[in-house]
Amino acid sequence: MKVTDEQFIQLWDKYQSPARLAEATGMAVRAIYNRRTRIEKKLGIALHSESSTGAKNERFYYRHHMARADAKLYNGKIFVASDCHYHPNEISPAHKAFVKLIKKHQPEIVCMNGDVFDGATISHYPKAAWDAVRPPTVKEELEAVAERLDEIDKVAGNALRVWQIGNHDLRYEARLASAAPEYEGVQGFALRDHFPAWKHVLSLMVNGNLMIKHRYHNGIHATYNNTVKAGISMVTGHLHRLQATIWSDYCGSRFGIDTGTLAEVDGDHMSYGEDSPKNHASGFAVLTICDGKLLYPEFCYVVDKVAYFRGQSV
Repeated sequence: MKVTDEQFIQLWDKYQSPARLAEATGMAVRAIYNRRTRIEKKLGIALHSESSTGAKNERFYYRHHMARADAKLYNGKIFVASDCHYHPNEISPAHKAFVKLIKKHQPEIVCMNGDVFDGATISHYPKAAWDAVRPPTVKEELEAVAERLDEIDKVAGNALRVWQIGNHDLRYEARLASAAPEYEGVQGFALRDHFPAWKHVLSLMVNGNLMIKHRYHNGIHATYNNTVKAGISMVTGHLHRLQATIWSDYCGSRFGIDTGTLAEVDGDHMSYGEDSPKNHASGFAVLTICDGKLLYPEFCYVVDKVAYFRGQSV
């Protein structure tokens, strides 16, 4: 039985199992696996198998790195961290907890929701003083990001790994595009070239009712405005706060969620803040999807350099 790529995807969504698909089509199981891999690479999608609980977590559709991606998740967890601002030799308690809890809970999706890369030396902020702490070079930052993401990769198992682009991440390509536009397309001139294990997108829509992106509204009422004006639950970072706002109306209840910062609140990356008080919180969000719906969000929160989750230190 010959099937096109489109037919294969439809059959995969129906059977969610190489063995059952092989039985239905007469193809060899090994051929099913090979075909699945080729289609995923060709179309930039992930064809998921039925979970051990029998819940169908359908495919992830990836347009391209400067657009929205779509995912279906009926039952499972999504870990969302943002604003890591990874610097060399700075491993925050929140990052350590993120790695440890991913290993323990094995989420279906792991999101780095923007500003994983800081771009200290290509910032629009001027150098503060000759005796200030030397900011890391772009090369040093890329190496630090690679080290931290590798720690996540090692424990993430088969989780989808999605990197929603943040304003700091954009500094990498923006500087190169401005200074050397002739080098467009050269390997290494795009941030995604350095981290191929991660899908680089502007936003991730889950089940059509949960949007995860780096930023939307600003201000102290950002989470409220985000969900009210979006009409669905919305997860953002950017503001470095850690909170959830629930909003209920005739359509039901939904959430505006800020995922804080995975970095330390007073790390070297915050030197531009001139030692002013910061309404920031270090931590990340753990989202549980049940029957396609987002339950009340949970947070891992750092207090005095100790990360806590569900009432216990991590």
